[in-house]
Amino acid sequence: MMNDIVMIYDDEARAGTFLIAQGLELKHKVISDLIRKYESDFEDFSVLKKRKLRSTGGRAADEFMLDEDQFFFLGTLVRNSKVAVKFKKAIVVEFKKCRIELESLRKHQSQPKYQVTRDAGKLVRKQATDAMQEFQEYARSQGSSSPEMYYMSITKMMNGLLFIVEGKFKNLRNIMTIPQLMTVSSAEHIIDKALRDGMKNNMFYKDIFQEVKKKVMVFAELHGQSNVIDEQLKIES
Repeated sequence: MMNDIVMIYDDEARAGTFLIAQGLELKHKVISDLIRKYESDFEDFSVLKKRKLRSTGGRAADEFMLDEDQFFFLGTLVRNSKVAVKFKKAIVVEFKKCRIELESLRKHQSQPKYQVTRDAGKLVRKQATDAMQEFQEYARSQGSSSPEMYYMSITKMMNGLLFIVEGKFKNLRNIMTIPQLMTVSSAEHIIDKALRDGMKNNMFYKDIFQEVKKKVMVFAELHGQSNVIDEQLKIES
């Protein structure tokens, strides 16, 4: 499975500069300054992506997420040492492993059975999404100052209870197995019904949310968690 440095980020194999700096035994500022100095050169390969991370001091800091070509270019800008050579070699291996995983994911997505299940799941998702949007307006009418947060909260809660995810994906469902897609659909049926029943019975919006959470937790406890990438690779292997 993927390790901590090369990961799937926005559906691509990328490595973060904080861990790269640690591996090269350099300060992160040295690496980030190099990237900014040659920013246009890095972007000749692909879009230079950044994300915010919390540093040990509690401040948010920018981290660059480099793809394979960008990492190799960075390697040409960093002086070789025994530590640097060993680290660069290890990252080459990591990128190769990650490429294999991505190829397996794309093969998975092209399966006819997957496409049928995915399309059916979209209909269920649409019903649950409609219920969540209705619930937002319902919560607003009962005095909620930020009802829009419930849409994201319910989705994150469901995914967090049912799955272990390594990496960052534009659409998590695109990398799920058929059984995992069916699990999501079952959970969304539960969410849809709990929201609509609560609103129909004129429950207080916070109580409805807690009821949804309780029902999803019971379902997750009975079903168990699965690792999205691990399970997919087991099927493909």
